[in-house]
Amino acid sequence: LYTEAFPLVDITVISDDEIMQHKRIALLELMQKHIRDRDLMGLVDRLVSLLITGTANDSQLHTLFNYLVQYGDASRFSDFIHDVARRVPHHKEKLMTIAERLRQEGHHTGLQKGLQEGLQKGTREEALRIARMMLKSGIEREKVLVITGLSLDDIIANSP
Repeated sequence: LYTEAFPLVDITVISDDEIMQHKRIALLELMQKHIRDRDLMGLVDRLVSLLITGTANDSQLHTLFNYLVQYGDASRFSDFIHDVARRVPHHKEKLMTIAERLRQEGHHTGLQKGLQEGLQKGTREEALRIARMMLKSGIEREKVLVITGLSLDDIIANSP
C-alpha cells in the first residue's frame, strides 16, 4: 500500500444514482459529496432509502450526523433529523438519541467558543461573570478554567 500509487476517487463527479449502489459506504459518500449544499433537505429521500435497506450501522449513523452538525447547515439540523426519523421509524429512537447527544456536545462547544471569542474581544468581566455562574451551578472548577481560559487566581481574586 505504501510503496504503490493508490487511486483517489472524486465523488463530486459521480452521480448520486451510482453512489446509491455503493451499499454500506453510500450513506457517507452522499453526505461528503453534498455537505456544502445550502439545503441538505434534498438528500432526505436518498438517505431514507439507504436507511430502510439496513446498510448503515450505528457507528455510521453517528458519524453521519456528527459530520452534518460539524460541517453542514446546522441551522436546519433539527428539521433534517426529524424528517429522517419520521420516515424511518425503526431508526427513530437511535436517530433521536444521536441528535440529543450531538445537541448537548454542540451546546458545550458553542459555550466554549463564545467564551473564547469574548475573551479575545476584551470582555474579561463577562467571562468572570459566566465562570461564577458555572461554578454556582456545580460545574467542576477545572472544567470552568479550561472553558473560560481564566486562571484560578483570576476567579478567586474576582469572587464576591
